Amino acid sequence: MPLRIQKVTGLRLWFLPVQTRIPLKFGTEILTSVVCARVWIRVRGIDGTPAEGWGETPLSVQWVWPSSLPFFRRQERLQQFCRELAQSFASVDLAGHPLVIGHDFQQQQLSVLLEKFNRPTPSTPDTLQDNLPWLAALVCLSPFDLALHDAFGQLAGRPTYELYGPETLEPDLACLLEPAAPFRCRYPNDFFISRPSWSLPVWHLVGGLDPLTSKELVGDEPKDGEPLLLADWIKRDGLQCLKIKLRGNDAAWDYQRLSQVGAIGRANGVQHLSADFNCTVTDPAYVNEILDDLALWEPETFQSILYVEQPFPYDLERNPLNVHSVSRRKPLFLDESAHDWRMIRLGKELGWTGVALKTCKTQTGAILSACWAKANGLQLMVQDLTNPMLAQIPHVQLAARVGTIMGVESNAMQFYPAASAPEAAVHPGLYQRRKGVLDWSTAAGPGFGYQVQRIARNLPEPAVAWGEW
Repeated sequence: MPLRIQKVTGLRLWFLPVQTRIPLKFGTEILTSVVCARVWIRVRGIDGTPAEGWGETPLSVQWVWPSSLPFFRRQERLQQFCRELAQSFASVDLAGHPLVIGHDFQQQQLSVLLEKFNRPTPSTPDTLQDNLPWLAALVCLSPFDLALHDAFGQLAGRPTYELYGPETLEPDLACLLEPAAPFRCRYPNDFFISRPSWSLPVWHLVGGLDPLTSKELVGDEPKDGEPLLLADWIKRDGLQCLKIKLRGNDAAWDYQRLSQVGAIGRANGVQHLSADFNCTVTDPAYVNEILDDLALWEPETFQSILYVEQPFPYDLERNPLNVHSVSRRKPLFLDESAHDWRMIRLGKELGWTGVALKTCKTQTGAILSACWAKANGLQLMVQDLTNPMLAQIPHVQLAARVGTIMGVESNAMQFYPAASAPEAAVHPGLYQRRKGVLDWSTAAGPGFGYQVQRIARNLPEPAVAWGEW
């Protein structure tokens, strides 16, 4: 009898608020808090066997929905759409392998739900400003999708990543990706690292508001024993990789920031940098001029830049910029634009050379995108959404399994380390960066290896509850 999910029989949805210890700047906005959506799902296998799965994703408003609309209005809409998704999972027939379920749900249900959700009513005026974007819809779906993949692993009593081969997955990738020919008789596990390392090089985020030197401290910084200055982070955590947030609309500031961080990094043994413009650049010449100036005046910093991340607006269809001139200088990675493999295909045509995957756009989407990208010669990275608590675990596993240009980004320990204390007691290597790496060896059990039963976290009353518990 094949292993498959026959139906979902129960679901719980929680909203868990988290406050940052220091602010994090996203593009033109500043993040000081986030709500994490946590989902529990009970499923039944084809033979009647029950299993449970968990998923979690931060609903990072500023990243998923840049807008002049008030923050709390956007956050409220995100949470309401999560509730709508919970109700949909209660009414839609979800059966099969989670990769197929997730693919079909995104293709057949999610767009319909989003269109209905964005439809104006007498109490909500017809304004595009209030329309939840597709990226936000994917992030809302992500904890449900992750929970299905975890439940499938629990149902099999095996790690989820061992269940993406022909013995458990029907059909092959040719039925899920295009063009079909390169994917006939091929499965996700054909694109995975067969024996992944238990430790990964880890990237530190240098936010636009982060102080670099003691002269930038103003006196109201937290006194919680965690580092504040970049050099102290590098020394304590043994960091080798720094991701630098830039403005994208102030070339002098961006150049100076890259120069300063590069100098501090070199003085403390850092080997690799990346430059993240957060979708604020509208002309490739802006990035080219900065890179060319660095190559001329700061050659060591220029050589240290491993890749450039998403300088341009994330809606590629509305902003089909030819970016070959940038990718000739440095590898150029899609991030916000990489909604799915179709957008990655368009990006490749426009000159992008890599993809920054995120589990917050669904586990299903990340797996299919990784397969398409690797089959078509694109490099991979796995980027963070400042993932705390359970969200951190599948995030790091994705990087270990698909293989990346260099490790994984992980910065929740910078911005809200206390939020993950219960999870860190069970998986210490996943929530602290030491000697420049993360260690995920404790997450080796069935599903994503959360070991939720050992995590002493007290959850509030769920926002949505139906079915078995």
